[in-house]
Amino acid sequence: FIFPAIQTGTSNRGIGIQNGGYYFAVNDYVDLELLGDIYSNGSWGFRARSQYYVRYKFSGGFNLSFEKLIRSTRGFDDYSEATNFNVRWSHRQDPKASPNSNFGASVNLGSSQYFRQSLNEFNNSNFLTNTFSSSISYQKTFAGTPFNMSANATHSQNTNTGTVTMALPSLQVSMSRIYPFAGKGGIKKNPLQKIGLTYNMQGEYRINTSEDEFFTAKMFETANAGVQHRSDISTNITLLNYFTLSPNINYKEVWNFKKINKTYDPTLQNSDGSFGTVVSDTIGGFSNFREYGTSVSLSTNIYGTFNFKKGRLKAIRHTIRPSVSFSYRPDFADRYNETVQSNLEGTEFETYSPFDGGTSLYGRPGSGLSNTIGISLNNVIEGKLAPEDPDSDEEDRKITILNNLNFSSAYNIAADSLRWSPVNASLGTRLLKDKLALNLNASLDPYQINETGQRIDKFVKGLPRLTRANLTANYTLSSKDFSGENKDNSGNGNQVTPDVLGKNLNPANSFASDPSNSQNNNEEEEITELYKSTIPWSLNLAYSASYANNGVNNIGIQSHSVMFGGDFDLTPKWKVGFSSGYDIASGGFTFTRMNFSRDLDSWRMSFNWVPFGNNQSYVFFIGVKSGILSDLKYEQNKPPDRVLF
Repeated sequence: FIFPAIQTGTSNRGIGIQNGGYYFAVNDYVDLELLGDIYSNGSWGFRARSQYYVRYKFSGGFNLSFEKLIRSTRGFDDYSEATNFNVRWSHRQDPKASPNSNFGASVNLGSSQYFRQSLNEFNNSNFLTNTFSSSISYQKTFAGTPFNMSANATHSQNTNTGTVTMALPSLQVSMSRIYPFAGKGGIKKNPLQKIGLTYNMQGEYRINTSEDEFFTAKMFETANAGVQHRSDISTNITLLNYFTLSPNINYKEVWNFKKINKTYDPTLQNSDGSFGTVVSDTIGGFSNFREYGTSVSLSTNIYGTFNFKKGRLKAIRHTIRPSVSFSYRPDFADRYNETVQSNLEGTEFETYSPFDGGTSLYGRPGSGLSNTIGISLNNVIEGKLAPEDPDSDEEDRKITILNNLNFSSAYNIAADSLRWSPVNASLGTRLLKDKLALNLNASLDPYQINETGQRIDKFVKGLPRLTRANLTANYTLSSKDFSGENKDNSGNGNQVTPDVLGKNLNPANSFASDPSNSQNNNEEEEITELYKSTIPWSLNLAYSASYANNGVNNIGIQSHSVMFGGDFDLTPKWKVGFSSGYDIASGGFTFTRMNFSRDLDSWRMSFNWVPFGNNQSYVFFIGVKSGILSDLKYEQNKPPDRVLF
């Protein structure tokens, strides 16, 4: 039997007993735990948990929760009821069970408000998430062939909007690149032998519905299905020993089982009193469209090395990777578009695509002729650093100064205006011995805009217009970064301990040097294990800012925040963790959490605290570590004030 915890901290539920129930082993491979809650105001809950494990075959777990929650007392203005459920299932196949196939599952579905209203959910990440997602997958590799298959059933649920999207199922068959003209033994010397062919097929039955219609026949009314085939042929040609030419031909075919059909009905009356309007209808039946295109790219690598005779920095190497490409795709929309009469006299017609309205899972035929020249310039800057001690046997260390400094844009020859695409730029680097990671992304538009924010066919004067930018910085630091650097050279084996702020601290030496605490030699050497050990700690800092400028009403900083978190050991048995952040743009703290834990040898104690915000709560626990005596525990918590809606 599992003894329940007495719950007294729920101001809107009353007194209750929580997590009482029964645990037993079904057989040698499966266990089952049944738990229940009941509160004085009538709220109740039920949970079933099971774990299963078969050695060398598979393992997993199942969790079913159902709750009937009542807030306040019947007859009061704040009285409300809610019914929530949640189903979680995980399954993992042992790799040894079947080398060429694998089956796995990760299911999480239920009521949108479950994690926000349940009194048994204190997982902060679950409380903050806006999406439930599930996946059941099966992968198969056909040995001795280039083919492999993947079948999936997926589910995604937005807890804010209540929308549910499912793929029941999604099937993919792909063929790894093959070289039909390669020589014996797969030798590929000339461009013909390097010609490679790939193939990929995707099929899906997709359901878009709402939480209210979930598990009802109505959710299948808007279901849709589709199949997509893709194939490409490519090769590589080396020119003048320094340039790589890569031609490519691609083909795409889409199968649909619904399409839009428009007709003109002269008997329908419009709002202005006139007669005749275009009626759109979705009809079933097979339809398809095809696309093809070709592209070619030319790239090379340029290296520049700068050597230095003085200082630790011995050399800098700059790698430049320029690339230019050309792609061609015909206008396929005109081949599949249809027309319908749009006025009573029959003198006007409307053009439409039968693949609009979400009838095609894989899009519609591409519209407009595309003759595009793409250009890109990628840069990597590296260095060679000598050791700090010139007399040491250490080798020179390779460092990265700039991970990337990239620029790209495109020019559409076939367009009648606005031929240049925005310039995309990115920069990434790591500083302070790779502890600080900086990333910057930006988009610059060479064209002017009008008063409504639309691009016009006039270049800006001076530098391109910054339309979007994003900056992120992440800094990590821990006690491990200082280990081994500051040793006590007195020969007694004592280690200088960095404190939680990273400063050097040797409590033994500072105690011995105090005249008011002079002791005999034996007492000076009696240093407890508490001070012999290094205090483990870690600190994580993050900064993020984004900027947008559409030229009209959306100009300036869009998001601006600082996040921090970490943990440290006050003593070898006391641990403290924390995480928080500050939203500079809105002027408030983000989700804040603090954790305290104490190792009591055979017992353990913890205190988890959310000091403020919508999820303000605390959980105190003390209990025996042993699983056999796990019922010897005391738990006190104040759950968040759950609002039922």
